[in-house]
Amino acid sequence: MALAVLNPQVKSSLSGSAFFDRGSIEEQGPPPPLRSYLCLTIFTCFCPAYPVNIVALVFSIMSRNSYYHGDYDGSRRLGKNALYVAIASIIIGVLIVIITCVVHFTTMDF
Repeated sequence: MALAVLNPQVKSSLSGSAFFDRGSIEEQGPPPPLRSYLCLTIFTCFCPAYPVNIVALVFSIMSRNSYYHGDYDGSRRLGKNALYVAIASIIIGVLIVIITCVVHFTTMDF
């Protein structure tokens, strides 16, 4: 029974004998690719929508941490959130730049 405590791949039967679960070892494939969108979220930090792009960066970093801890579903979910918030940050930044230019050039005295 001490083997089951030391090795999580060892399962014990009702009679107390231990056997190795080789099926779970073979079923595990390579981890899915990491999609944290870190480069995109760093790029969005140059947009003028500061609270939103910082949230995207935090989601991206949380996605990387979840991936390295083995939580692949949480990593994928946080990566998608980082992507959506980064896109929203880019759209908000472009709108702020457009509105600023329109207000600046329409209020100029010639």
